[in-house]
Amino acid sequence: MMPLSNVLALLPRLDAAGKETRFHGLKFSWGFDQFVKLSTFNDARHGFLLDDSCVFGAEVFVRKERSRGTGELLSMIKQPDPFEYTWKIKNFSKLDEKRQESEIFSMADQKWKIVLYPKGKGRGMGTHLSLYLALDLATLPTGYRLYTEYTLRILNQFWGRESDRYVKAKHWFDASSSERGWARFISQDIIYQPNGSYVVKDTCIVEAEVTVLGIVSAF
Repeated sequence: MMPLSNVLALLPRLDAAGKETRFHGLKFSWGFDQFVKLSTFNDARHGFLLDDSCVFGAEVFVRKERSRGTGELLSMIKQPDPFEYTWKIKNFSKLDEKRQESEIFSMADQKWKIVLYPKGKGRGMGTHLSLYLALDLATLPTGYRLYTEYTLRILNQFWGRESDRYVKAKHWFDASSSERGWARFISQDIIYQPNGSYVVKDTCIVEAEVTVLGIVSAF
């Protein structure tokens, strides 16, 4: 009887030459989803099964890494808790065009603030009030990004919540994009109208609702 090694040498050879791949903390394995058809593998005429035995082999060549890249780890928060912050702005009519900032408030181990331009910014300059949510980068670790759902709102102090002026959005906050909002949040004709409902007794009330949905960290 011919030795098994000699028989295998006569069988058809199936090579799967893989391209150069990089293994790292987020990718522990590489392979082929369609290595060989089951009909071919199970057909004895092709020689991959002999006496109900199959021989697998692998050739691995480890090369020195030519460059070290940066990986990212995404952690989604299963049950995120929203945080609300209220900013009461008194003497609202006396504000000039300068940038106005709320006190800093903390949420998800990060610090945030509301930014307001009473006379507008960018496309809203001179026609609208501009409103933004800003992340304090001093509290953001290097390489981190926060996937955040947020709502900015100006309260209607006469007609209740259903008449509030608000906008809701989702955004990635990071070192290159730490401030997000709307240059044309509300028209100045509306916000500054006499006997209006958004500024009462020269006080405007702004709210931010912030929910961090996910965190990306670098490694």
